[in-house]
Amino acid sequence: MQSEQPLWVPGPEIREHGPMAQFIAWCSERFGKDFADYDAFHAWSVAERGDFWTAVWEHCEVIGHRGATALVNGDRMLDARFFPEAKLNFAENLLRRVGSDDALIFRGEDKVSYRLSWDDLRALVSRLQQALEARGISKGDRVAAMMPNMPETIALMLATASIGAIWSSCSPDFGEQGVLDRFGQIGPKLFIACDGYWYNGKRQDVDAKVRAVSAALGVPALIVPYAGEARSLAASIAEGVTLEDFIAPFEARPLTFERLPFSHPLYVLFSSGTTGVPKCIVHSAGGTLLQHLKEHRFHCGLGDGEKLFYFTTCGWMMWNWLASGLAVGATLCLFDGSPFYPDGNVLFDYAAEEAFAVFGTSAKYIDAVRKGGFEPAKTHDLSHLRLLTSTGSPLSPEGFTFVYEGIKSDLQLASISGGTDIVSCFVLGNPLKPVWRGEIQGPGLGLAMDVWDDEGRSVRGEKGELVCTKAFPSMPVMFWNDPEGVKYRAAYFERFDNVWCHGDFAEWTSHGGIVIHGRSDATLNPGGVRIGTAEIYNQVEQMEEVAEALCIGQDFEDDVRVVLFVRLASGVSLDERLEKAIRTRIRTGASPRHVPAKIIAVADIPRTKSGKIVELAVRDVVHGRPVKNKEALANPEALDLFAGLDALKN
Repeated sequence: MQSEQPLWVPGPEIREHGPMAQFIAWCSERFGKDFADYDAFHAWSVAERGDFWTAVWEHCEVIGHRGATALVNGDRMLDARFFPEAKLNFAENLLRRVGSDDALIFRGEDKVSYRLSWDDLRALVSRLQQALEARGISKGDRVAAMMPNMPETIALMLATASIGAIWSSCSPDFGEQGVLDRFGQIGPKLFIACDGYWYNGKRQDVDAKVRAVSAALGVPALIVPYAGEARSLAASIAEGVTLEDFIAPFEARPLTFERLPFSHPLYVLFSSGTTGVPKCIVHSAGGTLLQHLKEHRFHCGLGDGEKLFYFTTCGWMMWNWLASGLAVGATLCLFDGSPFYPDGNVLFDYAAEEAFAVFGTSAKYIDAVRKGGFEPAKTHDLSHLRLLTSTGSPLSPEGFTFVYEGIKSDLQLASISGGTDIVSCFVLGNPLKPVWRGEIQGPGLGLAMDVWDDEGRSVRGEKGELVCTKAFPSMPVMFWNDPEGVKYRAAYFERFDNVWCHGDFAEWTSHGGIVIHGRSDATLNPGGVRIGTAEIYNQVEQMEEVAEALCIGQDFEDDVRVVLFVRLASGVSLDERLEKAIRTRIRTGASPRHVPAKIIAVADIPRTKSGKIVELAVRDVVHGRPVKNKEALANPEALDLFAGLDALKN
């Protein structure tokens, strides 16, 4: 997998004067250290986490009161507390800039395009802040949004955070049940939705879904205009109001910010829902801010006025990551819709016209551009683009090669990996190190990331579990509706005592880089979007033709595709009509991303003696891997039905 020569090597300007180099020099002087190289600096950042995260706070000039203590109970991951005396506000740190320069630039396919300056954004947040407070929303209340990736969504999140309320979002392509499975758990005081959205040049109607979700949640609905008639939709909802009417009574005034403890909840993000409804992962304002400042400022090198783009929806944690770019003064370039409408050049057109400095996307997108025959290096002026980041699924070695041959030969390519669980990255780009084909450059500063075998030993040159052995600020505060922390501990700490087990198969390389080989649990990851099998079962198993179902992610063509196995009711056969009905049910009830690439009928589905289906065992059989613990199965012979299937070879 490793090439003889690196694909990119940092030049002397970056090595000596870039933000990462400046930070290392600053820390050296601040703490009286002499760091021989980046590896020595990383080792210090892990060994002296209190000093390191204090340095991030000071160097990035976090607004707020830090307090005298940086870390308590640092040796106990579940009990560790960073900056226990601190008071800050997340939105205050993202809205530090003023003026007429662009803060947000937006394109909604070829239908909608506009900009907000820093002053425009602050004025909108001010009016929204007042409107939220007038509706009785305050510290600790939840605000739930089913929204496109547009400027109003950023502004609504900032207004929510400014008063200490908690933000949670998903994208408008989720089905009604998918939305309720998430927001129904957290009891929001306000539901925010768009009046439609654009995809592939067509208006996508959400009216019935918005009405149903609002009614089920039993809360007022704020309708944001985008692709239709917001006023008519709002009028059809018992407590519906348009954005225009919501803020009409309020003029922009100086913003106020509720400064709260470092660990005060900021976001609720949702797990994939592999074994039931999605887990509600609560992230703190302080941990999210510090971790994102570190990643944006030092690992990405972002500074004032540079343009940051990430192709993401509001249902993916990369949207939360993108929003934090405001904290380093970056201009956020937002896009909503299909990245291939009207053709595969649309995002590169955007990059060229707006002079992106950082372009973030998924490995699947890069592969689709390659397979589509597009060569932006020949057709677009990408002279400003210095960093391309890729996440969602592992970027193949061929993907690395294509980026340098087909997109730009002299940029830094940073494959990154982390996730919803930490709202950030465990492993990511490093501007001071070379880029090697097929490899992530290394672990993030302050993160004691390692690869362990099944016995809990650190391993090199072989696959193992990606772990983190010391506490870090962006660990979840808790899971919602998990007062004793049972679900939280089970999610990350059941495998190894006092060590975070992330659920990725990973491997150290000889260059000190990382290769991610995919998930080690049953989470599905098609096109870089994490989804859960339970969300599919919730739809398909309601169909009378289907007796039982099992879903896996199959590694296929440098991505993961969803494969659905169905045990059908007596006398039913899997014909074209039933396949279409299954796909339609999943598309409308969950989301288009949940729709399986393959549907295969099987005579039986393996299960444990207690009746639980065994997705991981089936996935191992499909990939030709040995199955552990067959003795735990009630019907181990059923595994043979999944071996060597011709339908999964193409």
